Amino acid sequence: MRYHKVEEWESRLKRVFDRVDDYLEESYGRKYPLHPARPARGATSSKAQDGLFNIGASFSAGYGSKRGPGYVVEVRMVTLTRVPQYIRDQIEEEAVQRLREELPKEFPGRELQVERDGPVYKIHGDLRF
Repeated sequence: MRYHKVEEWESRLKRVFDRVDDYLEESYGRKYPLHPARPARGATSSKAQDGLFNIGASFSAGYGSKRGPGYVVEVRMVTLTRVPQYIRDQIEEEAVQRLREELPKEFPGRELQVERDGPVYKIHGDLRF
């Protein structure tokens, strides 16, 4: 059984990711074709399951990390088209900027940062439930 505070935290975090997903879909959703097995944007009840993007994060205990525990951010594009690395980097930077703007709205009064931790971005800081 999951602790309800963890579920509440992750539900709020998902709302942030959904808003970032909306932004990326509006900005890039028509520039690359979807994977043939991927439903169109809005075709399912989950933004993670349709459209060009899947934005999410996995919790990391932070062992061996400069930033400590946090959520490792993943920005996935679901297309068979080769997307140049500089475009992927640009999309990731825009996603991170939107996360920085949206996190305080969902978690007011919390000191949360989104920073590079080695090769990935991580949400870290005041993670208390």
